[in-house]
Amino acid sequence: MKSFLYGYIRVSSKDQNTERQWDALLKFGIEEKHIYSDKQSGKDFDRPHYKRLLRKIRKGDCIVITSLDRLGRNYTEIQDQWRHITKFQQVDIVVLDMPLLDTRKSRENLMGIFLADIVLQILSYVAETERNSIRQRQSEGIAAAKSRGVHFGRVHKPLPGNFNLVMQQWQQGELTAKEAANMMNVSCSWLYRKLDLFQNINNCK
Repeated sequence: MKSFLYGYIRVSSKDQNTERQWDALLKFGIEEKHIYSDKQSGKDFDRPHYKRLLRKIRKGDCIVITSLDRLGRNYTEIQDQWRHITKFQQVDIVVLDMPLLDTRKSRENLMGIFLADIVLQILSYVAETERNSIRQRQSEGIAAAKSRGVHFGRVHKPLPGNFNLVMQQWQQGELTAKEAANMMNVSCSWLYRKLDLFQNINNCK
């Protein structure tokens, strides 16, 4: 059975650039159609294109990644996935920036396997530690911004000036929901979402 080279690319967010990873994998000789890419956190392996890749690979194939943290950033799960791919599915893995992590070379070499296992554990630990550091820096940045008065989340628009009058007319049956929405220049769905607010305002009077 013919074996294939596959590439896997991952970045953590949609606005991050994957071009460097694409260039490296194409330069390695992987066909574009055999490269799978996710723009998702490395905290776990619940990623659509990664799952598609695992369903595609067969015994004797090889997966290439530019660095171990592109595979993931969870210490335990990286090692579990590595063992599942290399032992259970019998597929090789090549990490371009770490030549020791190339199972094609170490599969029959006891010392190579030993060294690769050590490097895998160290890099898995580093990957998760870096993820935790990023999360900590983000939390600290958000807290600092809030202390300066920066607000996060959806910006709520002020209610239309004729809100109470139109809502009263609508509830009394003088207007249809569509007419009321048009008078306030809003959608009907917005109108129904604000119904509870209107009732609470009246209850406070």
